Amino acid sequence: MTGYTTREVAEILGLSPRQVRTYARSGFLEPARGSRNEYRFSFRDIVLLRVIRDLLSAEVRPRRIHGALAKLRDRLPAGRPLSSLRIATDGERVLVESPWGTWEVESGQMVIDFAVAELAERAVPFARRRVEETGTGPRVLDADDWYNVGVDLEAVALEEAARAYRMALEVDPDHSPANVNLGRLLHETGDVMTAREHYRRALAADPCNPVAAYNLGVALEDAGDVEGAIGLYRRAVRLDPARADAHFNLARIYEGRGERDKAFRHYLRYQALAGRERG
Repeated sequence: MTGYTTREVAEILGLSPRQVRTYARSGFLEPARGSRNEYRFSFRDIVLLRVIRDLLSAEVRPRRIHGALAKLRDRLPAGRPLSSLRIATDGERVLVESPWGTWEVESGQMVIDFAVAELAERAVPFARRRVEETGTGPRVLDADDWYNVGVDLEAVALEEAARAYRMALEVDPDHSPANVNLGRLLHETGDVMTAREHYRRALAADPCNPVAAYNLGVALEDAGDVEGAIGLYRRAVRLDPARADAHFNLARIYEGRGERDKAFRHYLRYQALAGRERG
């Protein structure tokens, strides 16, 4: 079973194990359980626990904490490393700042304001140790376990995360989420060709995966295949009509080609979705 133990989370957050267990039982979050029914926390859980700790220290009412956490869960990005985020809240509304956008403009006195990278730095030794403890053979864990290790490691150590995704693919080459995430890491380092192959594998294994379709579209566009990119972006919005970034890319391409009606239609959809995310 992967994930951070209660004692590790306590050390990362500067709490006692008893406090971590109390917060975990409070109903504010639902960590996973290990084979002995012990708590196993993801890095996302650690981020939420940091918010809970600070809000309780500020004597914020539990109902307001539930509201803040519900919004924060919705705002934490899927498939992106969390370490570049900054989180702030006044106890009811949540502001999340990241390199790819800011959600929920708010006012009021902030009782929380921290960079997630602060937690990531403290979590690095535990995350790396977990990989070392699994041994060198990929079959010590199954593909889903290696994938989950990779997701946690992305917040703190990208090279180790890529290794974990590769381990998942050694066990199951058709593991769609691992192919998507490894492809994205490679894509972000400039290895578009290899990233494209991982996206193709992910989409072949799961034809209904809108993230794989969108990412493959970006890779094709980066490689100069605009027609192929259009087809993949359109597939992404068919699979997920709320995929705002795919609508934006389609609008941008159509505008550049002088197809103003198509561009306008996708810009309108993008603006509606972007407005909903900010609201």
